[in-house]
Amino acid sequence: MTTDATRNTQYAAPQTFAQKALARAAGLDSVAVGQVVDARPDVVLSHDNTADIRRTWLEFGQERVTIPEKLAITLDHAVPAPTTKHAQNHAEIRAFVKEQGIRNAWDVGRGICHQVLSEEAIVLPGQLILGADSHTPHFGWMGAFGAGIGRTEVATLWATGELWLRVPESMRIVLDGELPPGVTSKDFALRIIGDLGADGGLYASVEFSGSGIEALSLESRMVLPNMMAEFGVKTAYIAPDEKVFEYLAQRRARRDKGQEIGKLTPDPISNLKSQISDHALFPDADAAYIAEYHYNAAKLEPYVACPHSVDKLATLSAVAGTQVQQAFIGTCTNGRLEDIAAAVEVIRGKQVAAGTRLLVIPASREVLQDALRLGYIAALVDAGAHIGTPGCGPCMGNHMGVPAPGEVTISSANRNFQGRMGTRDAEVYLASPAVVAASAIAGKIAGPQAILD
Repeated sequence: MTTDATRNTQYAAPQTFAQKALARAAGLDSVAVGQVVDARPDVVLSHDNTADIRRTWLEFGQERVTIPEKLAITLDHAVPAPTTKHAQNHAEIRAFVKEQGIRNAWDVGRGICHQVLSEEAIVLPGQLILGADSHTPHFGWMGAFGAGIGRTEVATLWATGELWLRVPESMRIVLDGELPPGVTSKDFALRIIGDLGADGGLYASVEFSGSGIEALSLESRMVLPNMMAEFGVKTAYIAPDEKVFEYLAQRRARRDKGQEIGKLTPDPISNLKSQISDHALFPDADAAYIAEYHYNAAKLEPYVACPHSVDKLATLSAVAGTQVQQAFIGTCTNGRLEDIAAAVEVIRGKQVAAGTRLLVIPASREVLQDALRLGYIAALVDAGAHIGTPGCGPCMGNHMGVPAPGEVTISSANRNFQGRMGTRDAEVYLASPAVVAASAIAGKIAGPQAILD
């Protein structure tokens, strides 16, 4: 995936993606690294925390949100509501959405905010999306500038439509070659964080490139900017290509016309692709970076992040045999159809080990429907898995799959710090969905090959 120095030529000096994106959002021709700009985002994201944000916003004395057309709200963190308090929170958000006329809002069961906004093509390449969720860098998979911000900052955006942002330094991470069988983008992300540390990208913009990135499916690309939140980044970026433009054009057309993908006429799709690609931003070939790291895909292998830090990296073989009581496949990192398919390939015809439980939560209703249609859910249930409502589930320890004290969970999620899944005296290992599935069958950390042999 190469940069395009011939596009966006209005920038006078060589610019990184982050510089171009924030310059555009601030209405400037160009910006310098470290410059503070008054940015106007294209999308402002919130979820179950919308009720708390509303309370802060009300303190500003306003009755109407300044930018209702830019808000995107998804109920996903505790769904269905596990307590009366959560139910009341959801009720307040529904009332707020209706009162303010917010069009882009999704209720319980639609799925995780980052997955839903991608499926709905709410965010597009080159846009700025600011969200009250730390994994908002997720949208870098399509070449958008996504950044997590605090709830007070979101309330400020509701009131003014603008926010000060510092232009971050940028680093490049290049992946050459194709990943070996059994090695995933999740493994690559864990390797980066293990090598460079959980704060190695603090407030930086990470640009991914190389033939190894080009070879990834769109669902695999989504893992990388999402996981970079655990690297401390402000944002992360993969240059969009024809696969991205086609995906977004199909979905934008479906959303606007109410038609099924595959039944749309070519001409509107072609026009949309052209509009979307014209808005995309690409770093200049001679832009300045604070660091550049190169990886050979062929030398990567399956990895596991050990308790209680994402950068506590181990090879799969080094921790194989560790007993697990729970296995979890899901989250905004690895709850997509590709991830469920990888798990089913390992699990089909087998049984979850006695004393181990497997929880699978699709990232969205669309993923669940596709998994049902393809027979994946039946295969998982036959193997003894439990299927949850599309949403975040136990990722942050709200409910559904909270471990008991002393238990070990292996998860496809993005965080494993102490207490993350709701129980301080429990341990969480992170791995790819296929490794999580194999571990559920074995009752201990294991790779797919150990199960399939």
